[in-house]
Formats: sequence, C-alpha cells, structure tokens
Amino acid sequence: MDTLPPQGSLSARAREAVERLILSGELAPGTRLNEVALAARLGLSRGPLREALRGLERDGLLSAGPAGQGMSVRRLEPAEMAELYDMRALLQGFILARIAERVARGALAVGVLDELRAQVATMEAMASAGDAAGYYAENLLFHEALHRAAGHRRAAGLYDLLIKESHLVRQRSLAHPDRMRRSNAEHAAMLEAAAAGDILLARTLGEAHVAEGGKRRWIESLGEG
Repeated sequence: MDTLPPQGSLSARAREAVERLILSGELAPGTRLNEVALAARLGLSRGPLREALRGLERDGLLSAGPAGQGMSVRRLEPAEMAELYDMRALLQGFILARIAERVARGALAVGVLDELRAQVATMEAMASAGDAAGYYAENLLFHEALHRAAGHRRAAGLYDLLIKESHLVRQRSLAHPDRMRRSNAEHAAMLEAAAAGDILLARTLGEAHVAEGGKRRWIESLGEG
C-alpha cells in the first residue's frame, strides 16, 4: 500500500498521491484507472478518490472516457503540446523580466542569484554525468526558484499547471546529455541577463528557452520511438 502524505483532507491527500504516480511515469499516458484497485492501494474509500480524480481532470492530467468507462491518464496530442510550449514561453519570459526588474531596483534578496547559479552548476554536473533523472528533478527546482525570485504568485501558479500537463513529454525531451547541456546553457544565459538587470534581454531569452529551445528538444525526442 502506498503511504499517503500526512497533511490535508483525504481527497487532497489522495490527489497528491495519484499525481505522484502520474508524474513519476508509473501511471503512463493512456492508462485507464481502476478505482477499486487504486482506492485499495491508497487505503481509502472511493468517495475521496473520485473527488481527487475530478481535481486531476481539471488540472489536465486525467481525461474522462465515455459514460461508465472511468478515467485514464491523459495522452497529449502534438498540437496540444505545441500550444503548451507557446503559453509557457510567455510566462517564462515574464518571470525572467520580473527578476531583472527586481535586480535593477535592488529589490531582490541578497544571495538569491548565487543560489540560482549554484543550481545551474549542479545541473551542469548532472548533464555531464548523463544523470537525466537528476537533471530533470533539479530543473524543476530551478524553475520553482525562479518563480520565487520573480515574486509573482499568479504567474507561478499558471506555469505550474502548464508544467503538470506537459511533464512526461518534457522529461523524455531532456533524457539526452546533449539536450541537457543545451538546456542548461540557456538557463545560464537567461539568468545572467536577469542578474545584469537587462529586462528586455531576460524576457527574450526566457521566452526562447521554452518556445525555441524547449520545443526543439521535444521535436527531436519524437523521433526516438
């Protein structure tokens, strides 16, 4: 039996547990969920589980089948994935521009940029070692740290929803050492533009990291079977 997180209501805890199974890849895209088996695995009744599944459907992680067929893990079509990249690019540019603006007016806490640079260095080491799982996990933490540095909760929330929908596809796109290194070079460039207080360049590089670099890495991964 999987252990549920200790905090929150039963439905919230169930939602977090199922989300972990999806984002880890244990429940792969297209997998039809068996509510009885899943409820038994999580050690709860089907009521809280169903509420949790409806929430994950709203987040775009699950899709409902025809009446009586339950839910399955959502499988993104290429056109949907391309749209997610487009929207994430706008938010990424906004977030980097916000950081640059805060730097320019001296509003960013001391040490934040050093911590972000340290994360970039950690990802570089992981890319050199071919540690795709470690790189991807650190990449998520890096982007979360960028959101904190930007200090814009609504942008961070919207970005998080888009990331959840595209998670499994993005993970595959960053599985190759060369693509990890290219991704991290973009991290370093956009971070230094923000650190210099260059709002326009930070926005441009932030958008390009997703709309050009990220989308290109995804397209490359499509031909890998």
